[in-house]
Amino acid sequence: MSAFIPGIGESDFRNFREAGFGYVDKSFFISDMLADPALALRFPRPRRFGKTINLSMLRYFLGKSKEDLSHLFEGLAVTRDAKAMQHFQRHPVISVSFKDVKADTLSGTMAGIHAQLMTALIEHRYLLDDPRIDPTLARLIRRVLDGEVTHDELPYVFQWLSQALHAHHGERVVILIDEYDTPVQSGYMYDFFDKIVLFFRSFFSACLKDNPALFKGVLTGILRVSKENMFSGLNHIMAYSIIDTNYSTVFGFTEDEVAAIIPPERLQDVRDWYNGYIFGGHVIYNPWSILNYIREGLLKPYWVNSGSSDLIDYLAAKLGLGLTKVSEALLQGEAIDMPIDSNIALRDIDKNEDALWNFLLFAGYLKPVQFELVAGRYYGKLAIPNREVKLVFEDMFRNWLYKAAPSRDYIDDLVQAIFAGDAETIQEILEDMFLRILSYQDAAGRQPEKLYHGLILGLLVHLENEYDVRSNRESGRGRADVLIRPKTPGNPGVVMEFKVLRRSETPEQALVHAAKQVRDRKYAEDVRASGASVVHEYAMVFDGKRAWVRKVEALLDAAP
Repeated sequence: MSAFIPGIGESDFRNFREAGFGYVDKSFFISDMLADPALALRFPRPRRFGKTINLSMLRYFLGKSKEDLSHLFEGLAVTRDAKAMQHFQRHPVISVSFKDVKADTLSGTMAGIHAQLMTALIEHRYLLDDPRIDPTLARLIRRVLDGEVTHDELPYVFQWLSQALHAHHGERVVILIDEYDTPVQSGYMYDFFDKIVLFFRSFFSACLKDNPALFKGVLTGILRVSKENMFSGLNHIMAYSIIDTNYSTVFGFTEDEVAAIIPPERLQDVRDWYNGYIFGGHVIYNPWSILNYIREGLLKPYWVNSGSSDLIDYLAAKLGLGLTKVSEALLQGEAIDMPIDSNIALRDIDKNEDALWNFLLFAGYLKPVQFELVAGRYYGKLAIPNREVKLVFEDMFRNWLYKAAPSRDYIDDLVQAIFAGDAETIQEILEDMFLRILSYQDAAGRQPEKLYHGLILGLLVHLENEYDVRSNRESGRGRADVLIRPKTPGNPGVVMEFKVLRRSETPEQALVHAAKQVRDRKYAEDVRASGASVVHEYAMVFDGKRAWVRKVEALLDAAP
């Protein structure tokens, strides 16, 4: 497909360059980072957006080495920056990744952190033979390598190591930390959140604040998580999120970068599937999907199937992932108004739906269509960025619907009844589904409207190939709860009007009210205009686990 050879899965910058893989030059990151007055920088970005290889690039550029590594940067932008080149292979570097620390207990997580810190120390064990290293410092490092360090001492390991490296090399140290928030996500899911946050607060303070041997610190992760107090007292660490203009093109591919490696005749399809992200006002493409598309030449989801989405799956199972009108609007391609807060508090996601949608924004599942700063706070419109990510939402709601049914045939029976005008069967299936949903999700405290919106979302994704399913759409002289319009003229269409039973009325009264609203407001006009051969109009009334469904014409014919 292209002369550009993608290096799929290779995150070591040296291996990548020496293998001759096609490289989209991001070396300007080095220049920008060195010119930044901040002592430490933090970059929350969605997964698979080039965080790890960018940190690896920093390591090979800045790290002291007896071997000349200038060939790795030949022809790259950073070599034209004289000030940046003064730091080439000049500094000792400490590098660690917490991406694989995903245990479901605190002890397992701490063991994983210990192992990663020990791996970083092993690379520099030559320090133990240097007489210039303070003997006490050398003993502490040896205790870590011998597995004798206590949990209380563990936060200070990088502080000790950087002091020893400074003494040995005579240059201050660069500390690179990848996926800093992965253990914190595990803590949130498995109920040791406060304790893991307390560890990292001490760890970051020791190595990035109270450390005169530090030259620069660079951290990458997915969430900013400032409100968790993980970075309490560390105001000198500058965080650059996807809504900030600085460093906005460092992670991910820009329009020009993609146009340079994708044939022009395929660009529009690639835009539909993989771009749509907006970082700091720049349109950004998902690099993982672009590289896989170049290799395979097929338009399909790559990013969503590329790695762990444990926290997303957890939220979907625990919260229903927002079965509300907001979910419906997103799935129908609309943008939702939302206050934007990059300082996400994981503990708030359970209680605050705005926090949930903000989490999805910064994790790469939504994009800011537009936003503005009002009285010191960002407000904006959020939307699903592209077709690839839309599939994620569709799968979530499809799974929700299937969990409410004993089999997929059950859903087919519901759809068949809807298009056959069989109100009695619809009522039977809906009541059975609501019983299952309430039992499955322990939903005693849930508002019934969420279940009904969940049904709509399930229908949206189940019928999307043949029908245009719209919720709360303007039609006639008002807004219908659900319109199902055929994409092919000659097929049937559907109108649904929902009512939640009030204490002051009977189910029959509520049904008649819904039926009159359908007819008085002429909801069926829009469906007929799409070429529907017949329009089935339903009035539906819900009360907890109960459902009443009637055809509009039958209700009005029988009404006095």
